[in-house]
This record gives sequence, structure tokens and C-alpha cells, in this order.
Amino acid sequence: MNILIVEDEKRLADALAQILREQKYMVDAVYDGADGLAYGESGIYDCIILDVMLPSMNGFDVCLELRKKKITTPVLMLTAKDAIYDKVKGLDAGADDYMTKPFSPDELLARLRVLTRRRGEVILDEMRYEDITLHIDKSTLSCAKGFKTIHLNFKECEMLKLFMSKPEVIISKQDLITRIWGYDSDAGDNNVEAYVSFLRKKLAFVESGVEIVSAKKLGYKLTAKG
Repeated sequence: MNILIVEDEKRLADALAQILREQKYMVDAVYDGADGLAYGESGIYDCIILDVMLPSMNGFDVCLELRKKKITTPVLMLTAKDAIYDKVKGLDAGADDYMTKPFSPDELLARLRVLTRRRGEVILDEMRYEDITLHIDKSTLSCAKGFKTIHLNFKECEMLKLFMSKPEVIISKQDLITRIWGYDSDAGDNNVEAYVSFLRKKLAFVESGVEIVSAKKLGYKLTAKG
């Protein structure tokens, strides 16, 4: 899952990012409201952790603008303010939840899980397509036909999840970079090509009838052979 942190206290933002990465989230962190809005408008994030007191544009206004632009990403507002008025203002601006500083990392993680469940993006234990099963909880790929199983690393697992969530749909290299490596990543086409190659070899190893097909100048799609 991709999380955006918008927090002007850089040490706090970076600490939060580290906590989330340890939980295998993909994280981008920005430190002012204008950047938060620009990143949030991309629509690539599964949740936004948004501070209220920000340079250039406060969190209330960022949230309002996102909602005006039909961005439905869940927003968890994070602030030192604990007055009822501020909580109501945040929720009225379109926020989905509200936490006051200081807070415990465990509570933050729990609230993120609740917000993504509300959005209908529950983290599943397994995904299936044709003869393959991706065991997300174990990071393994198996094939019903050959009864073989192979381990996937984190990026391989995330990439295959994306392909399996949109079978027969061409996904561009840029979309893969954004979803797997992050909005602000230096990754390029070569990174995508390398990981597609890794996945193709692992699909072949488990003797699957599924393949990742290249669409020239467009991207890749997961499809059944034949």
C-alpha cells in the first residue's frame, strides 16, 4: 500500500515514514501543504496522513481542495490541536479520521488499517487468477497445475498484486514505477523491465499457464497463454 505523509516537522515525518516502511508500506513524505496537495492529486495513495499546521497551505485547505477535485483517498489528520472545534473543522473539510499529538505508533497503524478497510481495500491473504495463487501473507506464488511454489521478494509481490488486480489490462511502465517504487522515486524503465523479467522466470518455474505480455510502447498485462 502507498501512504503519503504531509508533515512540516521533518524529524516526525521521517520517523513516521520509517515506522510505516518497517510494516512494508510504500511511503512518500513531503513537508508543506502545496506539495501535499500536488502529491495527493495524483490519486496513487491508499491513505494520506495530513498535518493541519503547514507552510504555504494548511491541512484543512489541502483536504478541501482534494475533495473538490474528487480525490477520495482516506485522510487521517494529525495535529497538536485537540479542541473539538478543530476536530469538527477537519472532518467537515473531508477528513476521515483525526489524531492528536502525541500518539502511539500502534494506534496510528490501527487507524490506517481501519481507514483502508472502509475504502474497501482490505489487505487479502491470497489473490487468484487462472491457475496461479499469490499468497500475500507468505510472499509466495503457487500454481495449481504444477504444484510448485516459489518465494517472491517485496517488489515482485507488489508488482504481481497489481497485475492480478487488473488482469488483461495494460499497465504502463510509469504506473508501475509510481505504484511500486513511489511517486518521487528515481526508478526508471530498466527497473520495471528487470522485475517483469524476474516474475516471468518465476511464473515459468511454477509451470503456470499465465504470462506477462509486453504491449509495445504501452506497458504490460497479465494474461492466460494461448
